[in-house]
Amino acid sequence: MKKLLALVLALSTVLGLLAGCGAKENTAGTTTEDTANTETTDAPETTDNTAETGTEETTDDNSGAVVVDLTILKEADDSMLNTYSMIAVNPEAPFTDADGNAVSDVTINTAGADALMHWLLLPETMELATNYGMEEYGNTLFYAVDGAPTYEGEIPAATDETKTIRLSTTTSVNDSGLLAYLLPQFEEAYGYTVEVQSAGTGKAIEAAKFGNADLILVHSKSQEEEFVNAGFARVIDGMETERLSFLYNYFVLCGPSADPAGVKDAATVLDAFAAIAEGKYPFISRGDGSGTHTKELSLWPAELGITEDPESFADYTDWYTSANAGMGACLVMAEEMGGYILTDKATFLTFVANNGVME
Repeated sequence: MKKLLALVLALSTVLGLLAGCGAKENTAGTTTEDTANTETTDAPETTDNTAETGTEETTDDNSGAVVVDLTILKEADDSMLNTYSMIAVNPEAPFTDADGNAVSDVTINTAGADALMHWLLLPETMELATNYGMEEYGNTLFYAVDGAPTYEGEIPAATDETKTIRLSTTTSVNDSGLLAYLLPQFEEAYGYTVEVQSAGTGKAIEAAKFGNADLILVHSKSQEEEFVNAGFARVIDGMETERLSFLYNYFVLCGPSADPAGVKDAATVLDAFAAIAEGKYPFISRGDGSGTHTKELSLWPAELGITEDPESFADYTDWYTSANAGMGACLVMAEEMGGYILTDKATFLTFVANNGVME
């Protein structure tokens, strides 16, 4: 009996030891989810990147989201008007390939292009476009051009031959979110699929010259007129001209909230650009032949001689960055570098609403 009791006691001791070891292993392997309801930890300290980026990032106390430091410093100057136009591609245009060789086997979806352009010019669509941004951003992003062409006829449904429409446009229009808002409504109503290609205006127009677009939506008057005069455009039914200007907003000059160049206090945007150059403050240029880039080049003091030619700003690279990138990417660069930048207001407000993130 004594032996039996000793054996029972020994077994109890072993089981107790095993239970203790198991408890330790479980504690060591516990995940954050396991302890979320019983244990709190201090958040890790954030790294101060101010010295690296030149931008002071703050956070919203309620959401923890990063607040963009880049801000609008100059706007609504007459020199900063930004007009958007649509142009249908002429199927008989002198198309070429990238090497300049003539191309003859190009097919242009004229019926699809007409349908989309007519739909965009409907009074109800124009109302959608001009109201875009109010609910989400609390600001109007686009305005109707005075005397803009309108259309009040029927929009034909897509057929197998006409359902795919190739739209070549600018990154400014695309990054603003306007097309993502409008096009699904057009596609659902009429059965079309719109393939959007976005680049700077120069590249967007080039795509059409190669026969890779049925219509363009861009914002550089001089480049648009050159496109028309070269025979690449056509007049769509019910319209009087090839180039249909229908929406506008303003370019805005943005920079760090500290505004070391004193841009906000400059009398005009031309004076603001002169101050940036004189002080050699960081400036991010699209550098891609876009409408925004074309506008920017027109605002620098003439004596600087800044043009699209890289040699023209070779002596300014300590402060002038030619990014050769889209609007969203350039805004990210300006934020990171604490620099100045010319942008369209719609894309800037989208950038701020997205807390400085552009996909």
